[in-house]
Amino acid sequence: MYQTVGDHLKTIDTVLIASHVHPDGDAIGALTALGAALLNMGKNVTLYNEDPVPAAYRFLPLSDCLVRHIDDLGRYEAAVILDCSKIDRIGRLAETIGTVPLLINIDHHCSNDRFGGIQLVDCEACATAEIVYNLLKTMEVEITREVAYGLYTGIVTDTASFSMGNTGASTFAICGELVKAGADPQTVSKNVYITYSAERIRLMQMVLNTFVLSENGAVSMLLVTQEMIKQSGMKTENVGRVVNYAKHIENVRIAALVLEEENHAEDLPDGVSHFHVSLRSDGSLDAARIAVGFGGGGHSKAAGFNITTTLSGVKETILRLADSL
Repeated sequence: MYQTVGDHLKTIDTVLIASHVHPDGDAIGALTALGAALLNMGKNVTLYNEDPVPAAYRFLPLSDCLVRHIDDLGRYEAAVILDCSKIDRIGRLAETIGTVPLLINIDHHCSNDRFGGIQLVDCEACATAEIVYNLLKTMEVEITREVAYGLYTGIVTDTASFSMGNTGASTFAICGELVKAGADPQTVSKNVYITYSAERIRLMQMVLNTFVLSENGAVSMLLVTQEMIKQSGMKTENVGRVVNYAKHIENVRIAALVLEEENHAEDLPDGVSHFHVSLRSDGSLDAARIAVGFGGGGHSKAAGFNITTTLSGVKETILRLADSL
């Protein structure tokens, strides 16, 4: 399948590359890396994500080239969808992007529903960035410094700095090659993990006050509301890894970060909001299976779903998970 995808990418001239809403390091890293590689091949490339690039990933080459709006989808010969288990993970343009003549689905989520005309799905890969690396090697495309930074960032973030069970010998071998190609681990770590803004600290003060633990201690939850984001000055796209604070509590088996979404002028009943729920498992539970039950997806240790309800309703939904543990 690598050869098939590579042959198609060599023959097309105009391509759209997109990744999922609320982008993480893998979504942005794989996106910018593949984009840089195809640009180096002389292709006309558009990099798309519905949401802004989180501050932690704005150091990446081409991160300032992402667009959040597309006017003329009819001009693209192909669309490559990265790190999405379902096409609707792209966001509001999912249905329209799905009409592009050739849809290539590249992903590492086992819950992927195999959308698109061509599917390159490998749930053994530690990150979608690893799949993109193998694809570029199959195509015999040079791994430049710009490409290497995106791929290295995607891998290091999706393995949680090589601490997750999806880390293997091939992970280190690939990252070794990426470092040789110009990716600097210190630069990546500084931007992704070490540097905090004052806004982030202010937000964390408020978020930690929302901490809830189920009676049996197996489920923990943190909440981020739009009012907190407004008061802290934090950008919604930078909330991301806050869920890890709930995950690392002793004896917690499943942790949830509940993020209240912005209401884009939609007429919702009073007290009702759209929420995005990020789940993290200690490994004893399949987070993806839980998320799929709510129409979401992901990995066994990291997954998510969207839900429209009240604040009390989403809390009840999360804490009810403890009843079966």
